[in-house]
Amino acid sequence: MRWIHRDSLITCGHDGRVSNRPSQEWVTVQAVPVLTRPDPEGRDITACPNYGPTIKPCLHTLTVTVGYSTWVRVDRQPVVLSHLDGLTDGTPPGTVHHQVRDVRQSFLGADA
Repeated sequence: MRWIHRDSLITCGHDGRVSNRPSQEWVTVQAVPVLTRPDPEGRDITACPNYGPTIKPCLHTLTVTVGYSTWVRVDRQPVVLSHLDGLTDGTPPGTVHHQVRDVRQSFLGADA
């Protein structure tokens, strides 16, 4: 698994893009800050194409179910790894996930 950083591509299940915002700046991979808990949670999702009269597009990420390292931490918070999986607020509720589509770095990896 690879470490996830600010420039990694995370999308909802409909390919809307998650806006990554790291909570720390001092640990980087190739000069880009890595994400730690709770960085992938509560982030905006843009350009989700899932919309209609009774359909709500994905607008925000919700709780992460897997994807935090159990070993590697930055300032006591686990780093985010490429097997990230969590829910969004899109419809149908509780079924749309956000996941890493492109890590955008091949330099640093870790076991869960």
